[in-house]
Amino acid sequence: MAKTFQLRDPAGAKYSIGVLVYITVTYFGGWAAMFADNWLINVLGMLACAHGMIIAAYLLHDCGHNALFKDNKDNAKLGKVLNWITGSCYGRFEDIRYKHMRHHVDNCDPVVWDYRSYLKQHPTMEKVVKAAEWAYIPAIEIMMHTMLVFAPWAIESKRDQRARVLTVVLIRGAILLAVLLISVKAFVLYCVAQLVLFTVLRFMDCYQHNYEVIFNLDDPDAVFPHRRDFEYEQANTYSNLLSHRYPWLNMLVLNFCYHNAHHQKPILNWYELPALHKEMGEKFAPQTLTFWEQARSYHKHRVARIYAEEYGDDEVTTSLKEGRAVGVDALSFLTAF
Repeated sequence: MAKTFQLRDPAGAKYSIGVLVYITVTYFGGWAAMFADNWLINVLGMLACAHGMIIAAYLLHDCGHNALFKDNKDNAKLGKVLNWITGSCYGRFEDIRYKHMRHHVDNCDPVVWDYRSYLKQHPTMEKVVKAAEWAYIPAIEIMMHTMLVFAPWAIESKRDQRARVLTVVLIRGAILLAVLLISVKAFVLYCVAQLVLFTVLRFMDCYQHNYEVIFNLDDPDAVFPHRRDFEYEQANTYSNLLSHRYPWLNMLVLNFCYHNAHHQKPILNWYELPALHKEMGEKFAPQTLTFWEQARSYHKHRVARIYAEEYGDDEVTTSLKEGRAVGVDALSFLTAF
């Protein structure tokens, strides 16, 4: 028992314990606040719940890299709990980790379900999605997360997960139904918190790579031209800091924005990334984006991004400054296919 949940970096215990406490307080405290009779408390509760889920998602990402605990099984145990907190539990933690590791090893974004082809074959749905995206509703992320529920019936490789997904749907559905019956307001606020989560995750993912999206995650014979090519990996990876002047603001996304540093040493904990980013220095300065450049491009191309597959040969930094960087959608690491 003494060996259970031993931290990989004992010196960082205060950070690891602190982030777990933060997730617990914001998520469950946020839920409690959404049931209150005061609208200000309700809104603050929704924001707290949303941020608790955001931090949980990025800590789940660290668990996927086995960065938190010495034993990989302990990382998986915590990852599964965080998967429920984020609401992505319809997909298995193991599948989320597998897909994300493929992202790191193959230096592309392999997925199974081709949502672009689906939209082109269903014009009415395409119009609805475009209208929603125009209105800043993360329709593509909603589609991808909804597909987690239907994947065992639509994707051959997920057939063995039917019983598990049905169990998750019944448990989570019963909880959400109870919330709806007790307080419609709390239910709606939780839905808004989920939309905030989706929006933040895809905004952060959108410009961190100009990798190609390849729909061959289940293909054992697939060929990846840049597999294990470290130079290509770093040349096509970008650090999108929320703030250069005030680094503490980057903890709002658990330092996930230090992305070149993360790809340099994927096993590092979130609190170790700023130091590595600084150590990497001027060499990767051209790979560092500014928040406002991303925000302008995210706004300008919010509909065009639905079908964007890659940036092309232009550097992202140049494309952003010239307003040409569209970004890549539907690649949140919480989708397990």
